Amino acid sequence: MNTTSSLVASVVDVRKIYGTHGSVAALDGVSLGIRSGEFTAIMGPSGSGKSTLMHVMAGLDGATSGRVFLGDTEITGMNDAELTVLRRRAVGFIFQAFNLVPTLDVRGNIMLPFDLDGRSVSRDEEQWITHLIQTLGLAQRLAHRPYELSGGQQQRVAIARALATRPKLIFADEPTGNLDSKTGREVLSLLSTASSQYGQSIAMVTHDPIAASHADRVVFLADGKVVADRPRTSAAEISNLMLSMETAA
Repeated sequence: MNTTSSLVASVVDVRKIYGTHGSVAALDGVSLGIRSGEFTAIMGPSGSGKSTLMHVMAGLDGATSGRVFLGDTEITGMNDAELTVLRRRAVGFIFQAFNLVPTLDVRGNIMLPFDLDGRSVSRDEEQWITHLIQTLGLAQRLAHRPYELSGGQQQRVAIARALATRPKLIFADEPTGNLDSKTGREVLSLLSTASSQYGQSIAMVTHDPIAASHADRVVFLADGKVVADRPRTSAAEISNLMLSMETAA
C-alpha cells in the first residue's frame, strides 16, 4: 500500500455489524486503500461485504468501529452536512438504482453536480461532457426525462453525471449491470480513460470477471474480509479465483 497521501480513500480496521441479536459482521476488520489514479475492482461472492465496503468508504454508511478517510480527511465522526459537502466536491457515484432526478431532462441530470455546487462549466469541461454524451450515445436523448429512457439509457446518464466534473474518486456499483455488452465495453473504456488520462481513481464493485479484468487492481472479499489483492488479472484467472472462493464458502 502507498503512503497515506497517495490514497484517495482508505479504511483502517473497519468493522460493520448489522443487527444486535445474532448480529452479522458485513465487514470484519478491513484495512484497504484506494490509490490515486488507479482503477480498482472490488469483487466477492454475494454477501461478501463488497457493497457495504463501498458505502462505508464513501461515507454513505457509518462503520461500527475503525477509521475511514477520504483523502487525508478522516470522515469517521463527520455529520451528514459535512459529509454531503465533501462528497459533492470530491466524489462521483454510479449506482445500480441510477438515482436520476425525474423532473430534469438528460442534460439537466448530467449538469446537476455543477448546479448543486453553484459553479459554471469551463470550456474544457464542456468539451469533456460533449465527449461523454457522444460516447455514451445520449446526443439524441438530451431533452428526454428519465421515464422516457430505457434502463440502459438511464445508466448511461448516471455514468455521464458521475464523470462530468472529473472528481478525484468515483465509486461505481455494478456500472455495466444494466447494459448490453457493447455499451458495457464502452463504459469500461471510459472508466479506464478517466483513470489513465485524467488521473481519476475508480473503485468499482462488480461480480463480472470481464469488467474486473479492465481494472489495474482487483481486490477480493469473502465473509467481510479482504482475502486477495491482485494487480491487473485476466477474466479467466478472476473467474477461477471467484469459483474457488465460492466453493470454499
